[in-house]
Amino acid sequence: MKVRLRELQPFDKAAEDEAIQKDHGLHPDDQYLKPGRIPHIWCPGCGLGVVLTSFIEAIRRKGIPVDQCAVVSGIGCTGRVAGYLDMDTYHTTHGRAIPFATGLALAKPDLHVSVFSGDGDLFAIGGNHLIHAARRNVNLKVVCVNNFNYGMTGGQAAPTTPLEAKTSTTPTGNAEPGFNLPYLAHAAGAIYVARWTTFHPRQLVHSIDQSFDKKGFTFIEAIAPCPTGYGRPNKLGSGLEEMRYYREMSEVCNFADLSQVGIRLREKILVGTFVDTERPDFLENYRNQVVARVKAKAKGKEKGRAA
Repeated sequence: MKVRLRELQPFDKAAEDEAIQKDHGLHPDDQYLKPGRIPHIWCPGCGLGVVLTSFIEAIRRKGIPVDQCAVVSGIGCTGRVAGYLDMDTYHTTHGRAIPFATGLALAKPDLHVSVFSGDGDLFAIGGNHLIHAARRNVNLKVVCVNNFNYGMTGGQAAPTTPLEAKTSTTPTGNAEPGFNLPYLAHAAGAIYVARWTTFHPRQLVHSIDQSFDKKGFTFIEAIAPCPTGYGRPNKLGSGLEEMRYYREMSEVCNFADLSQVGIRLREKILVGTFVDTERPDFLENYRNQVVARVKAKAKGKEKGRAA
């Protein structure tokens, strides 16, 4: 039997660039997206596209110029957001989105710095960084996409996987309770905390919009379907069926008792704006407590020398 090998064609970069530029601009969000990166790599039914679109719509509604936005993400399915947005973005190492974004926010306080990452990246390997950024009240806008598992690496149990839920590493059901993310974020010091599902895109846009007005650490949990890694083993169905699940199981309860908003498998999901407060952010405290005192001390020394 003769095997016929296909003749390889050399890559024509000029033709590829021309095709990309020809298609770019057809979508209304293309001004915020890198040319040639769409279609995305996310699975059919994944909720990440809804969250990304909501984020873009909030920027557009707020009228924030692209050159005044910066987005930092970690590793995972959600971490790929940084590669799609056509603005200053940083795809950091696993769990290190918050410290990288902290340095950026302190060095460039006029920038709108957002952290866009997943539940595993932010609350497992990156959990220590998140709680201290919230405690310090660093001016960061955190959007955490929670799909209840490590979707990119095989659907393993994550810090948010509900008790009794099945994953590739908990085939008989999870023996550990999942984190109550809004409760944890507020306890650590977040001044604005909200949660919505991808069935609530308008509310999600509004919350992201509101967070841009806050000076300090804000946290928004966006619950998103992962039909491949989480929906399938828990018999939640396709991405569309998971959206129906969110419609039936979600209950809007603004300013709820955060100790009661934890998520259990096939139980009510409380959504809404939970916390909206004010307190001085890190830079304000630093300038008042450190910089002002150093300047006053230096001024006193100058007076002493003059005398």
